[in-house]
Amino acid sequence: MPHGVFNWTAEEVVRFLKDRGFILNHTRGSHFYYTGRQSGEFRQVCVPFHGKVALKPRLLNGIIRQSGIPRSEWMER
Repeated sequence: MPHGVFNWTAEEVVRFLKDRGFILNHTRGSHFYYTGRQSGEFRQVCVPFHGKVALKPRLLNGIIRQSGIPRSEWMER
């Protein structure tokens, strides 16, 4: 079932990024930093991890921008 930008948890975002080749680089407190290549460019994505709480749409939009993965790929999941 597609989520749009609503109801994504940090666990789902991390799973989505790992499926596309991103790996955990480091953590700082509750923020997990994943790195990977998208469209030939090095990308770093910060994912705040606060349990099973849904991420706010504005935060998810920032993660989408940081990742460089097309929005359509995120929305079809």
